[in-house]
Amino acid sequence: MRSSILFLIFLGSSFLQNMDAQNYKLVWNDDFNYSGKPDPEKWNYETGFIRNLEEQIYTKRKKNVRVKNGKLEITALKEEYKNKRYDPDIQNYRMNTQYSEYTSGSVNTKDKFEFKYGRVEVRAKLPEGNGVWPAIWMLGSNFEEIEYPFAGEIDIMEHVGIEPQEVHATVHFPWDNQNGIKSKGGTKNLVDLATEFHVYSVEWTPEKIEFLIDNISFHTFTIDDAGVENNPFRKPFYLILNLALGGNWAGPVDPDILPQKFTIDYVRVYKQVEE
Repeated sequence: MRSSILFLIFLGSSFLQNMDAQNYKLVWNDDFNYSGKPDPEKWNYETGFIRNLEEQIYTKRKKNVRVKNGKLEITALKEEYKNKRYDPDIQNYRMNTQYSEYTSGSVNTKDKFEFKYGRVEVRAKLPEGNGVWPAIWMLGSNFEEIEYPFAGEIDIMEHVGIEPQEVHATVHFPWDNQNGIKSKGGTKNLVDLATEFHVYSVEWTPEKIEFLIDNISFHTFTIDDAGVENNPFRKPFYLILNLALGGNWAGPVDPDILPQKFTIDYVRVYKQVEE
C-alpha cells in the first residue's frame, strides 16, 4: 500500500513538472468546494428527454444533481416522472412520451465556458449495473446551429454497465459515407471503476487528441484525419457531464440497481500559454 501511494505521488509530481515545462496554465475549473446546486455561473442543466432514445428524463432537481461533501453527484433514480413537454401529436419520442420511469441529471458549460485546444481533467467515480451510461464529453459550440455531426464530438469517457470494466474514448465527425459520420476510438479496462476515483483526461492540440486515464495514454487521434475543410476539431467546444440510462447503446435498465451515482471530484481545464 505504501509503495502504491508513493507511486501516485511520484506520478502527480511528474505530471505537474511536465505541465510546467509545456507552459500549461489552469484557465477554468470547478472543484465543487461548496454545497447545493452546481455553480450557475459555470453550469447549465439539460431537462427532459434529450437523445439516443434514453429512458431517463433529465431534471434540475437537487435529488438528481447536487454538490455535497466537495463532490458533484449526478444521481439516477427509479421514479415515475411526467414529461412537461408532452404532446401526443408530435412524432418524436422526446415529446410524445408522457412519462418516464427514471430520472437523472446532465450539466454543461455551453455559452459559459467554451474553448479550443487544451487539456481537460475530470476526477470521477462511475456508477455500475446494467443500463447505466455515464459520460464526460464535449460538443462543438455551434452544435445547435448546424446538423449533427458537423459540430464534432469528443467523448473523453463513456462507460456502459453491461461492460463493467471497460472505458471508451471516441471522436465523431462528419464523413462522406452512407451514415454521414465517422467514429474513431479506443478502450481501456479497469477493474475498480465503480469503487475508486480515476482521472479521465484529454489533451487536445492542433495536431492530435490524446486520451488518458490517470495520466496514462491509451488512444490518440490525429486531427488531420477528420479532413481539411470544416474540420470540427479546429473550433471551440463545450463540456458535458451526464448520467444516462438505457438508450441505443447501454441496453435495458435493471431497475434493481437504482439509485446509482456518478460522482465528480473536480473538473479542470488547462491551456498552453504562449510566451
